[in-house]
Amino acid sequence: MALHIPTLLVVSVFVFFLMGLLTLHAWYRETREPPLAYLGSMMLLGALGVVLVSWRDRGVDFVPIIFGNIVLLLSAAMNWTAMRTLMGRKPYLPGILAGSVVWLLLCLMPAFYDSMANRVLIYSLLAFGYGVLTTLELWRNRHSLDIAFMPALVLTVLHTIFYAVRSATDDGLPVTKALLGSGEGVPFFSFMLFESMLYVIGIAYITLAMVKERAELKLKAAAFSDPLTGIGNRRAFMQHASHLLDGCQQRAEPAALLLCDLDHFKRLNDTYGHPVGDQALIAFSEVLMKSVRKEDVFGRIGGEEFACLLCACDEQTALEIAERIRLSFARLSILEPGLLSVSIGVVTTRESGYDLSRLLSEADQALYGAKHQGRNRVQTLRSLYLGLA
Repeated sequence: MALHIPTLLVVSVFVFFLMGLLTLHAWYRETREPPLAYLGSMMLLGALGVVLVSWRDRGVDFVPIIFGNIVLLLSAAMNWTAMRTLMGRKPYLPGILAGSVVWLLLCLMPAFYDSMANRVLIYSLLAFGYGVLTTLELWRNRHSLDIAFMPALVLTVLHTIFYAVRSATDDGLPVTKALLGSGEGVPFFSFMLFESMLYVIGIAYITLAMVKERAELKLKAAAFSDPLTGIGNRRAFMQHASHLLDGCQQRAEPAALLLCDLDHFKRLNDTYGHPVGDQALIAFSEVLMKSVRKEDVFGRIGGEEFACLLCACDEQTALEIAERIRLSFARLSILEPGLLSVSIGVVTTRESGYDLSRLLSEADQALYGAKHQGRNRVQTLRSLYLGLA
């Protein structure tokens, strides 16, 4: 089926323009994510570029040849910049302008300006270069990305391959002949317009999906994170600790729960102010992070209360870790020595089983015993029952 090129040109302009406006609308009204702003700019520049390169045989051929292609190269650069900012990197202005500057300088040479084959070759190579840069942005960050990037990578690779093929096979077709539907390059010209529309629609949808997915992950992370200390909150601890306990039970491994409560915290806030109290909470969370292993779970589950679940850990090892936490916190130089202390209750799955609610309840009893016996100490539930200090 033959594609009507004038219709394709008109449709492509409207598709680029409409998709650009919708993408910018999504950026402005909802996310304010830079990738959407750059992607919307790419589409609007693409619409303008198609209009300009179609402006031939009107006595101003320098407009489509020079400015039309400059705008299209800026459009390709915006596509690269959109993916670059999506990866968390800043826009690179020299790279954005490089393709346009190269094109402008080459157009100052009559041998280049007067040769359509040379112009098609160089433009295709420059577009190919921006495609390679866009692909590299996605590929180099593939291990750190927490979003589904593969559709964008595949689509960009295919788009980049198209321009590699064009640079090797297409000698160019004057727009006037294309509009008349005459010439050997008409099928390729038609496919080029069709491919561009498919890419714009596809990359807009995929990028919007990636931005939305990342926003949802940020919201989820915020919902599971304590805003002051940055560690997991009660919800995160309960979910991850339950999962860890299930795994320990299946492997028949022991686990231990440490319930930590900063001593005299209200008096600390009343005497030194809430900023100092906040500093103490942050410092204790840092002590926890340094004291436990990567596979363990810990979080702030109350005002000044923290919990740690240690997997593959018996009572003796749990006591050693708890004592290390207690001593490390007491030695901090936030306040005078002796003013910072923590009481810790310790229980293990050997005595309390693998039910998290029961572990927390019995660890709370052990913690209460530590408080009752003078604070700044580590207490197990078993020793509490036996009346041992």
